[in-house]
Amino acid sequence: MNDIPPSRWALSGGAAHGYGPRFAALVASGEDVDGEARLADALSPRAARILDVGAGMGRVTAGLRARGHDVIGIEPDATLVLQAESTYPGIGLLPLDVLELSSETLEAHGAPTAYDLVVAVGNVFILLAEETEVRALTTLRALLSPGGRMLIGFHLTAGPGGSRTYPPEEFVRDVATAGLQVDLRAGSYELHPANAEYAVWLLSAADPAQEAGGGA
Repeated sequence: MNDIPPSRWALSGGAAHGYGPRFAALVASGEDVDGEARLADALSPRAARILDVGAGMGRVTAGLRARGHDVIGIEPDATLVLQAESTYPGIGLLPLDVLELSSETLEAHGAPTAYDLVVAVGNVFILLAEETEVRALTTLRALLSPGGRMLIGFHLTAGPGGSRTYPPEEFVRDVATAGLQVDLRAGSYELHPANAEYAVWLLSAADPAQEAGGGA
């Protein structure tokens, strides 16, 4: 697609790219890298359809598949797609940007077009292309199954090189603009209290009655 602007990740000139080797080393050494996957698993029905956005080197996709879920991972960075395949042979990440996603695109890749859970962790939202946050949220909302939810996590301070600062109040406004609502904010994937360093968000489609002011 021609209207996909370069992401902050792509424009970082490698400043953020220590992520892949670092996590590959952690996986190789047997370290626990499944915190996000454990929470996503707890939030999902059994054998859920899950979309892992910005899957990186595949650890969340792999962790959720190991827990019995039907997971599609997307990752636009070709280097990370290759690393994912090396680390988790057969993982088959789709080389897609979040802004490319649609029912038609996913169907063309043989992937489901609706998901019980959409996961976008690992600072995906602070490395999006400039001024595309609402567009990304709206795109992902359209892929939720009825009752589906979205798990998003990013640093509020000290994010990776090239990332933006995304204040919680701005994120909440963007969530509402995209037709979503915040069901939970926590400070970690173990659901510690909200803090000023890291934010974990659980979102769902907004109640149309509440949007219209008709809620009880």
